[in-house]
Amino acid sequence: MEILSVKNLNFTYPLCENKALDDISFSVGKGDMVVVCGATGSGKTTLLRMLKKELTPQGTLSGSVEYMEKPLEELSPRECAAKIGYVMQRPEQQIVTDKVWHELAFGLESLGVSTDTIRRRVAEMAAFFGIESWFDKNVSELSSGQMQLLNLASVMAMQPEILLLDEPTAQLDPVASADFLSTVARLNRELSLTVIMVEHRLEDVLPMSNKLLALENGRIVSYGETRATVASLKTNEDMLDGMPAAVKFYSRFDFDVPCPLDVREGRDLIERSFKNDIRSFKTDEYTHNERVALEFSDVFFRYKKELPDVLSGLSFKVYEGEIFCLLGGNGSGKSTTLMNACALLKPYSGSIKVFGKKLSEYKNQSLYRECVSLLPQDVQTVFLKNTVREELEEVHADLSSFPFDMSSLLGQHPYDLSGGQQQIVALAKVLAAKPRLLFLDEPTKGLDAHSKKIFTDIIKKLKADGMTVVCVSHDMDFAASCADRCALFFRGEIISRDIPRVFFSGNSFYTTAANRMTRGLYDLVATVDDAEAICRANERIK
Repeated sequence: MEILSVKNLNFTYPLCENKALDDISFSVGKGDMVVVCGATGSGKTTLLRMLKKELTPQGTLSGSVEYMEKPLEELSPRECAAKIGYVMQRPEQQIVTDKVWHELAFGLESLGVSTDTIRRRVAEMAAFFGIESWFDKNVSELSSGQMQLLNLASVMAMQPEILLLDEPTAQLDPVASADFLSTVARLNRELSLTVIMVEHRLEDVLPMSNKLLALENGRIVSYGETRATVASLKTNEDMLDGMPAAVKFYSRFDFDVPCPLDVREGRDLIERSFKNDIRSFKTDEYTHNERVALEFSDVFFRYKKELPDVLSGLSFKVYEGEIFCLLGGNGSGKSTTLMNACALLKPYSGSIKVFGKKLSEYKNQSLYRECVSLLPQDVQTVFLKNTVREELEEVHADLSSFPFDMSSLLGQHPYDLSGGQQQIVALAKVLAAKPRLLFLDEPTKGLDAHSKKIFTDIIKKLKADGMTVVCVSHDMDFAASCADRCALFFRGEIISRDIPRVFFSGNSFYTTAANRMTRGLYDLVATVDDAEAICRANERIK
């Protein structure tokens, strides 16, 4: 049964020449789980917002969107609010009340639902989503993962028929992301809830879906059953870059079997296809510059005296010219560490040095003059002007040497850009300060796979030019492909650190799909490139 139909949809933003959506037509059946993928700026979020009448952006629009054979614009405000749910990329932007229980009830109260019904639905959602233990908490006390789960539960309390998700795991750590996605899969499976999800991180999402919609420059490249659609995209290099590790591995060999979509299928393919006489390649011992760029010594920090420590005796060194990635759960203290390193927060005990000098020795803002720069997690805080052109001109950014083509973005307001485009513009602005030590907080958030590859190349080039980079990330593949060392953060301190191949081989959840796919067969595999190389070194099984 068809629940949603999009016919000849075209949309252009104000003051823009190119269409954001160009002749889009597709239909979704009840109970489908559709994943929408594509490059940054390809129109994914714009399309999703077109399916929710209240969120439709201003601009020139033609074509139609129908829900249950009824044009979207003819639905009443109550029908729109209740029947089509929407969960945003940034969980804190969707929360409107102060308490968890009130957030669960808020949508139902707005719909005028009876008190008895509200109490019943709130209790049911709290139990289903495992919220009972933090039911009475202030929302300000929640981690990003808990906030996103609360947003989902609040939407589901209104019993929608369609759930729209805009990169819902972008700010979640791997464990929280897996929990969130398993809950969405359960809702789809047990309630026959129709789900349409925009995502760049397809590793865990694609195997859950039964349909895949690929967008490129505002047009549909391919749409249909997931495995068949993936097969149709194997010659599209940009699309292939964003696919799960099993799909990328499959594309590098000549197999005559169906394409695997997840770790289990990828592992089965490797076991059936390759011997494992050669278990691993020799890993060279890591060497580094003896000069220290950043040093934390027994640092303690808390936000208020009555609150527990966020950083608890934190000690580590980052050497000049290395890329150092901090990984760990939401709320473990990673971003707080960067803020302390930039002197935006001050520890109550311990010492922090940048290039051998204590932070207190940097006078008159000298720390921020060709020394330290921070790309924050919320990149919108970087923007102060009305257009991208003004933002970049203000800091005298040299676009001729920047590998992203931003010419089409210059006339737009920074807030009108996609999440990935905002990351790119903010990076260009931060790099204009020519820092020696660059801090990055979730830098690949919102970037498509191709843009992420270019971003990785930028980071490696900055390192080659002598820059030191300290990065906080939930993106295991990004860390595996560019870091010299990775460190696991837990409860305010670093509990392990090593080169990527060794680091990821020792973890079960904070690791890469390529490592999980080859674990037990081969050793010290961190990336798909590693997996390909070790398999080619072994003989094919006849």
